[in-house]
Amino acid sequence: MTSEQIYVGSYTTQEGGGEGIGFGTADELQVVAASADPSFLTISADGRFLYATNELEAGRVSAFAIADSGALEFLNHQPTGGAHPCHLEIDPTGKFLLSANYSSGSVAIHPIKDNGSLGDPSQILQREGTGPNPDRQEGPHAHQVTFDPSGSFAFDIDLGTDSVYVSTLSADGRLAEVSRLQVHPGAGPRHLVFHPGGHAAYLVNELDSTLTVLSHSEGKLAVVESVSTRPDDAEGESFPAEVLVAPDGRFVYSSNRGDDTIAVFETGAEGLEAELIQTIGSGGTWPRHLAFSKDGTELYAANERSNTIAVFTVDQSSGALTATGTPLDWPKPVCVLPY
Repeated sequence: MTSEQIYVGSYTTQEGGGEGIGFGTADELQVVAASADPSFLTISADGRFLYATNELEAGRVSAFAIADSGALEFLNHQPTGGAHPCHLEIDPTGKFLLSANYSSGSVAIHPIKDNGSLGDPSQILQREGTGPNPDRQEGPHAHQVTFDPSGSFAFDIDLGTDSVYVSTLSADGRLAEVSRLQVHPGAGPRHLVFHPGGHAAYLVNELDSTLTVLSHSEGKLAVVESVSTRPDDAEGESFPAEVLVAPDGRFVYSSNRGDDTIAVFETGAEGLEAELIQTIGSGGTWPRHLAFSKDGTELYAANERSNTIAVFTVDQSSGALTATGTPLDWPKPVCVLPY
């Protein structure tokens, strides 16, 4: 199993939850920072700072300085102005941290100071609307904020309204909408990832277990096709969570919670299609997050409900996954971040 070092985010307020952010290898982890429900993590481009969501009713984002040993020094936290922030990302300039408040359906933007700490929010952008699913789409539910490979556009994905908002980010940290993609009703879009070339993107939809292939040009997305994340004979309910694209863009990976599998797709010569070529057990129950190792040769699966992190080798020619080693026990793991 890999000796690569990773940070792990987890839930702490659930029954059987952990104490905070873990650090180590997929063989052995230890808590390096006490933090409440640090469900998603990201690291600054220079590797000096780590940021975590605190997925609470009174949502926060927390900033930490990273020591040479990997230990974390708490710097500060800031309110997100919403409930249950579940995803965050640093903008390409490194000057702002953007986070998605799931329950309240808003996006928060915080300036990043030179010392890595977070300033007061420059914007809290409230989304509006509903979708056809009465249980999950009674209002907006922001689930991710990300950028295209060029860094020119920001994309916030709203599960509650079947929408992907495309914006530019101003120098003073404010989003201005330039276009909007409406996905098919009831899809429940969750996470978006771009082909390395930037001309294609892949959107995983939580509520109907589909992967939507999108074309992208200058901040405009268009649907090419949607395919199931499950085999034709799959039974019961399943809720996809994470989506990854291989470094060369040839393969896409998504997790299926319920089926407890990882789906592998081939994207075709232009990257504008997706064919399901493999499903494999996730090494646990309820795989919420997937991440590649730094070199792309391995894939981590954080299985929230079985309290396990599994590791898979990635065949570089076929894209296929093979389980390796014994999954690591860790309480409520929901984010793996290679360091």
